[in-house]
Amino acid sequence: IDAALAERARAVVAAALDAVDRRMSLFRADSELSALNRHGAGRPLPLSAELFDVLSAAQRVAELTGGSFDVTVAPLVQAWGFGTERRRAVPAADALQAQRQVVGHRALRVDAGSRSARKEHAALQADLGGIAKGYGVDQAARALDALGVENYLLEAGGELRARGRNAGGQPWRVGIERPESGPRRPYFMVPMSRGAIATSGDYRSYFEQDGRRYSHEIDPARAAPIDHALCSVTVVADDCMLADALSTGLIVMGLERGYALAQRQGIAAHFIERSGDVLAERATPAFAALGGRRA
Repeated sequence: IDAALAERARAVVAAALDAVDRRMSLFRADSELSALNRHGAGRPLPLSAELFDVLSAAQRVAELTGGSFDVTVAPLVQAWGFGTERRRAVPAADALQAQRQVVGHRALRVDAGSRSARKEHAALQADLGGIAKGYGVDQAARALDALGVENYLLEAGGELRARGRNAGGQPWRVGIERPESGPRRPYFMVPMSRGAIATSGDYRSYFEQDGRRYSHEIDPARAAPIDHALCSVTVVADDCMLADALSTGLIVMGLERGYALAQRQGIAAHFIERSGDVLAERATPAFAALGGRRA
């Protein structure tokens, strides 16, 4: 790739990621997502094609995972201090119960015919943190494809998409990091020449209180952070939006339920459990077929 094409590639990637952030960020009052969150109940809100695609995919993954992935979890994310207000502490039980009442993906209706969304109650709030980043990577990859870039490994915030080969003519080698909060170290390596990979874990964004760790991975059914030994889930899929959402849903489900769903659906997924300082892993047949190995 020559210098001029490399510069154009950097520009189109930055533009694609910025466009998704401007449209889908919870932290921007002028985003389309914020407009949806302010919208009243019962009235359809016309959506851009981009937000419609993301919300439609989110609802499909919500149904697939039995609500373990749910973009309407925003009030609980906020209550636990992982949203726009960073007051990380265990919330009062009554406040948590009040927030729990307004969470549920089936109260958000997405209609393909009118390309619109309708909220069944005004307090419903969406948080696209578990899917929009993956969508942004997909949009950036499409921009590179349109430029004619045939070999790339694209990464944004831990979500990746690959095409072609590295400078040595080999498939790209993508590392799944050890699920620990210290320096980043690879735990497992995956060769990739196409597709996307995303990991969800409990070890980067969390707080501790009274000797317990509370991660940003919120279980909507419990109205609380996940509380099991599964600490990392990686999914490889054709597109990063799906890998992003599935990895979140599977880690919330826990090892047994998550693995059973991934195996049944033919999802390429890698699970890591933590017991003290001991790590144990399990991979679905679809993931094992990728030919990865321990780092």
